[in-house]
Amino acid sequence: MVAGERITFIEGKLVVPDRPVIPYIEGDGTGPDIWQAAVKVFDRAVRLCWNGKRRIIWKEVLAGEKAFAETGKWLPPETIRAFREYRVGIKGPLTTPVGEGIRSLNVALRRELDLYACVRPVRHFPGVPSPVREPQKVDMVVFRENTEDVYAGFELEEGRKETRDLMEYLLRAHGWKIRPDSGIGIKPISKSGSRRLIRAAIEYALLKGRRSVTLVHKGNIQKFTEGAFQKWGYELAKEVYRHEIVSWEECDGNPPQEKILIKDAIADIFFQQTLMRPEEFDVIATMNLNGDYLSDALAAQVGGIGMAPGGNINYEGGYALFEATHGTAPKYAGLDKVNPSSVILSGAMMLEYLGWPQAAVRIGKGLEKTFASKKVTYDLARLMDGAEEIPCSRFAELVCDNMEE
Repeated sequence: MVAGERITFIEGKLVVPDRPVIPYIEGDGTGPDIWQAAVKVFDRAVRLCWNGKRRIIWKEVLAGEKAFAETGKWLPPETIRAFREYRVGIKGPLTTPVGEGIRSLNVALRRELDLYACVRPVRHFPGVPSPVREPQKVDMVVFRENTEDVYAGFELEEGRKETRDLMEYLLRAHGWKIRPDSGIGIKPISKSGSRRLIRAAIEYALLKGRRSVTLVHKGNIQKFTEGAFQKWGYELAKEVYRHEIVSWEECDGNPPQEKILIKDAIADIFFQQTLMRPEEFDVIATMNLNGDYLSDALAAQVGGIGMAPGGNINYEGGYALFEATHGTAPKYAGLDKVNPSSVILSGAMMLEYLGWPQAAVRIGKGLEKTFASKKVTYDLARLMDGAEEIPCSRFAELVCDNMEE
């Protein structure tokens, strides 16, 4: 076994050795199939770019059904420690245990590691079937706040004493009349959490030469949570980025070429706008629930959730966990059938995050050529005229071959 080294974070920058140790969770259901396919693509891309000088040393860690079968725990503490020690990791889809204490393994991992930014790039690959006429116009990156909002899990069940006690207090203190047969959830949106997420979105836009940052919210109704998110975003832009960013009002929607436009949109109308004029949007910053809906809806425009990469990142500490964004699809487990593109693209995101963009570009080119060949997995083949359905493993082999050309 080749020895690897830990990734470190010094003075706000990731320091990546030539042989970094990367922990991975292969995932449940179809997870092993797509992981075995994807890791071949990652290793081939790195080898083609650096001819052995660089190499990822993979370290399996456990979560989900495999962890429960081997350890009796859905998320062993050793897994959290490994991600903390090695800082950057990747995972396949995980089952959410029914009737267990963990609400969601994905949410638990994000919370334990304070991975506050869920980053979801969405773009179309030529030839991939889409339900919209011009999917090539979709090129956005969603920054979804990952730790607050209704996903914080602050809920009380209908009919319980503590739920009635809270209702009585809210009636006495605020005059809030809540139906007695209600469950109650608390939606926290903090200034600090909002600002660090919006800062990450702005920094990304500046680094990547993007044109605009849109704050997506429902502040017309939820004034002190989502409305505050919008307000704090504009305040941050004015306080910290006044030389790089300009608001819509300041430039009448036409920013100088050297500046990025910051604007906002109400969440419900934003869904319509991304369908009718997606070219007007670039980097999106939003809260947890909005971001969940929005990133999946945008993925549908470019071919579906199987084409959607994702990364959960703490930019303040350098921690990151990249992932397949779809479910486990257990009925296809072990059939070598499902599309591995989501985890492959998430791995490309990881390579770019490590500062190895050459390998990420190789993977993108390999996928483009493979989709153009119309030799694809069943989910795409059934929607493509003249396509040839191939297994998951064969798809990965073609991507590897197409990276070499």
